[in-house]
Amino acid sequence: MEQREFGRLGRKVSVVGLGTWQLGADWGEVDERDALTVLEAAVEAGVTFFDTADVYGDGRSEQLIGRFLRERPDAGIFVATKMGRRMPQLTENYSLDNFRAWTDRSRANLGVDVLDLVQLHCPPSSVHSSEAVFDALDTLVAEERVAAYGVSVETCAEALAAIARPGTASVQIILNPFRLKPLEEVVPAAREAGVGIIARVPLASGLLSGKYTKDTVFAENDHRTFNRHGEMFDQGETFSGVGFEEGVEAAVEFAELAPRGATPAQTALRWIVQQPGVTSVIPGARSPEQAPLGLFLPAVPGPPAAAAGLPPLPDTTLDAVGDLYDRRLRAQVHHRW
Repeated sequence: MEQREFGRLGRKVSVVGLGTWQLGADWGEVDERDALTVLEAAVEAGVTFFDTADVYGDGRSEQLIGRFLRERPDAGIFVATKMGRRMPQLTENYSLDNFRAWTDRSRANLGVDVLDLVQLHCPPSSVHSSEAVFDALDTLVAEERVAAYGVSVETCAEALAAIARPGTASVQIILNPFRLKPLEEVVPAAREAGVGIIARVPLASGLLSGKYTKDTVFAENDHRTFNRHGEMFDQGETFSGVGFEEGVEAAVEFAELAPRGATPAQTALRWIVQQPGVTSVIPGARSPEQAPLGLFLPAVPGPPAAAAGLPPLPDTTLDAVGDLYDRRLRAQVHHRW
């Protein structure tokens, strides 16, 4: 699998990583055996980048990754975690004392002395203008609790504020064929500054897999049920902020753009990694059969070595994606995020 330079970190990570929210919570039940098998399957496919957070299952996701790292010390995995959602979302809670406590907990969960990358977990917009917050993050690096820090954001404005900070190593942002706004300013600015871009929610919470209909019902403990209208956290985290019924209709059109032998999900990921400036995309997987939901699964069953990456999508497909977004989705999502 292709490995890309992670900007200011001076390290390389796989262009397709693994998001592990679903291994902790909010996507229905995933038992421990399946979770560990998902991690193993991702590594066998060439994944070297895991993304997690301290609140995914109240630390369960981090703990599972920590167990996997102990069992596979040879895997060479770069782990990015997140912090900041364990307390009310007030700027004053983003303090050095809390940062130390949160990173100590994550280091224990992951079983490491130094975190590879810690990201602020979609903090309030006011956090991005706080000198004290970024001074505290610099202190974490100086104290060798973390090797580097970044920010996971909801909006393009927040991303641009983070990129302007000299210590920011990465920005994690929603980017997929149903969310194109980051391509206008954020991705070019990050590329110019040497800041890594981690593309999250790459399949619009599964919409871009083409598997859902308007009658699809998700489990009660799945955020696609309880956060469909932003009841628990930012609506953009669920279906990229697209209304479910409209998203299903748009996904039908998107599926028609998939090259022969490729799934809609693979096409969506190919589209993302083809964007100049993207470092890694982090689809999730709830079962070994889904891992990795990447470009490198063979179109027909066969040994992993037989899998090959999809060739770059042609300009006609890229134009068709832009047209689909403009016609069906821009009005819903562009002005909010």
